[in-house]
Amino acid sequence: MVEIVPLSVLDDASPMDDSNYDIFVLVANLGCKCHQGEIDKRFPQLNEYLKLDASFSSSVNLAVVNGKRLVVSPTGPLNRCEDDVRRFFDAGEAGIKRALATGAKKPAIISLHSDSFENATLVTLLGAYHALYTTLEHRESKPSEAKKAERLGIWSNNADSAKAVQEKAQNIEAAKTVYRDILGSDPERMAPKMVEKYVRDIFNGSCVSINVVEGAETLVKEYPCFAAVDRCANTVERHRGRVIWLDYNPGDAKKTLLLVGKGVTYDTGGADIKAGGHMAGMHRDKGGAAAVASFLYALTKIKPAGVRVIGGMAMVRNSVGSEAYLADEIITSRAGVRVRVGNTDAEGRMAMVDVLCHAKEKALNEHLPDPEIYTIATLTGHACLAVGDYTAIVPNGPYRRENLHLKLQEAGEQIGDQFDCSTLRREDYLFHKGKDEQSDVLQCNNKPSSQTARGHQTPAAFMILTSGLKEHGLGSDKPLKYAHLDIAGSSGPFPGLPTGAPVMALLQNYFF
Repeated sequence: MVEIVPLSVLDDASPMDDSNYDIFVLVANLGCKCHQGEIDKRFPQLNEYLKLDASFSSSVNLAVVNGKRLVVSPTGPLNRCEDDVRRFFDAGEAGIKRALATGAKKPAIISLHSDSFENATLVTLLGAYHALYTTLEHRESKPSEAKKAERLGIWSNNADSAKAVQEKAQNIEAAKTVYRDILGSDPERMAPKMVEKYVRDIFNGSCVSINVVEGAETLVKEYPCFAAVDRCANTVERHRGRVIWLDYNPGDAKKTLLLVGKGVTYDTGGADIKAGGHMAGMHRDKGGAAAVASFLYALTKIKPAGVRVIGGMAMVRNSVGSEAYLADEIITSRAGVRVRVGNTDAEGRMAMVDVLCHAKEKALNEHLPDPEIYTIATLTGHACLAVGDYTAIVPNGPYRRENLHLKLQEAGEQIGDQFDCSTLRREDYLFHKGKDEQSDVLQCNNKPSSQTARGHQTPAAFMILTSGLKEHGLGSDKPLKYAHLDIAGSSGPFPGLPTGAPVMALLQNYFF
């Protein structure tokens, strides 16, 4: 059970009269005529602040209105080409942080309706919740400080809007808490064994079933590429790798989602160990697995019908040991593809590719209805260079033919979880073609992705080739829709909190 600060809707016409809250946070565009009309009607005293301080409309400020504390958190402009719904996320987060700084424990958000952004109130609440999150280690070490606030309130001049998003905001925040807990916690607290325990705890008694594949011999047989990465740390019990399968099956599915997430609990770069200070933050290499658990946890709350979701979390620690997998080694994948290792710092694709192959087999052998397959990973530095703090989506031919990448991108725009679309080219497949008689596929070159042309697109081609998905492309009589989501830039800053990308967009796309 994941606990979050409870959210209530204020029904009063005059929200600041509600004695259940000790501070109020106004999120509005102070330069908007419609918002200014509401301010004149409800908070006329703020006009005096605007006259006294020219920066009042562009910075977070504390005001006193009718003897009550009111934090004014402006969204800033909303009508320029570069403005999007995240203006409300940022204002909600900044406003709650300012409210907490006053010592308040019962904040309520006053959200003024936006005609431009349908999900403005929801995204404002997600920003507020982001500010209210307390890290797992802190919750466990100091239980008395587990919650930054006792309650959270929401009021909108569009009452239906506030009521409509109350449950949705709490469900998304609960899912994002799972994401932050797994991705943000250190490599000991979230070693593979501890991730399994955490996942078993949160799904205990839920509508999601769990199956864990572990043990060195079993992994070598079932997931040989994964096992190659795992063998360097599998002599340490808590660091032994495992693949955690999660299954939400409503029983009437007309569509199936299969998600495979990278869960490298600490990325040293393998035998080609990271140096020069680049080890900092490498516990954040489990974002794909965190996203899978987060997405499935959301389903325990919303319980959608008609869609089955299967998630595979590839949990492994990439360390340096006497059995570390090596450059130039040849490993035969689950699909029977001979892979020559080119770069031991490209372990993420190795950890995922056999799990992806297994997901492909499930889709085909179990005749799953209308399958769509994803890999999700904090995979490449190249994605950070190419698309910055956004998710890079790299679709295969069948996925792209149905414009599913554009559909997912639009869903992300609506909820503030944005994507940039990339395209697989013939060069990406040629890059990974085996260069000798012993190998079918070359895993990578010996350069970092950030120094490799098309460095975030080619991993998708590698996984398509090595998993056998290449046989289910546009020319196949059994095409499978597949997309790779690189969240290296979008998963969150370090230091800083994980974002939850791409879980919000996936939920918006398929269920909201």
